[in-house]
Amino acid sequence: MTLTVSEGLDGMWKSQHVGRLFLVSVLAALAVGAVSATASAQSPAVTGRVIAPALSPATGQVVGIAHPVVIRFATPVSDRASAERGVQITPSTPVTGQFSWIDDHSLQWTPDRFWPAHTAVTVQAAGARSQFQVGDALVAVANTTTHQFTVSINDQVVQTMPASMGKPGYETPLGTFPVIEQFRDMIMDSSTYGVPVDSEQGYRLYVEYATRITWGGIFVHAAPWSVNSQGFENVSHGCINLSTDNARWFYDNAKIGDPVIVTD
Repeated sequence: MTLTVSEGLDGMWKSQHVGRLFLVSVLAALAVGAVSATASAQSPAVTGRVIAPALSPATGQVVGIAHPVVIRFATPVSDRASAERGVQITPSTPVTGQFSWIDDHSLQWTPDRFWPAHTAVTVQAAGARSQFQVGDALVAVANTTTHQFTVSINDQVVQTMPASMGKPGYETPLGTFPVIEQFRDMIMDSSTYGVPVDSEQGYRLYVEYATRITWGGIFVHAAPWSVNSQGFENVSHGCINLSTDNARWFYDNAKIGDPVIVTD
């Protein structure tokens, strides 16, 4: 199974074949701000003559601690303050957060830091309702200076992996990026963001165990061709390169909404 996609800060991706594709419809609206997380939305329900909004995460989902709540209305919202007042978010553990608007249809509520692990959350808005669960607190930290990718679960370090990140001119962006979606394998192609494959910085590579963290084309993925650089220097076009075994471990253990924190 393959998917053609770019690696880099401004890459546009296009699919040829999707393997383990999560939740594209709602996530495409979330490429704003430092948090760009998502989950699949419930299909809008009809209440009388009013179409209830789609809610994300959907009922029954288990998500990471950096996942926002997204309310997508069927029609543009003119009175945003009224729409915000109509949203009730009830976590089993008290959490503060902030509203922001993605566009004139989509309202997002993001915790001020992270959800506490194992929080149960009920969301109600304009006739729609969702009940989802926050799972274990998996946090990955990618350090561009030490070239290490460290994963903790519930505040206990469980993996420290050598990594290689973006080389000069293609630096991996700093910040907190929730996991968006995952692919068992794909093709990364520089021509999808304007760099010809046969140019000096061009590439077309088969990649395994790819975990997307930005819509701009940043992934955590297996890169056996850079193993000798992992832990020592940054040689990628912006992605976080791991060995195949380490990328597989992260692919198997990460879930949508788990934060990847890139720091120097």
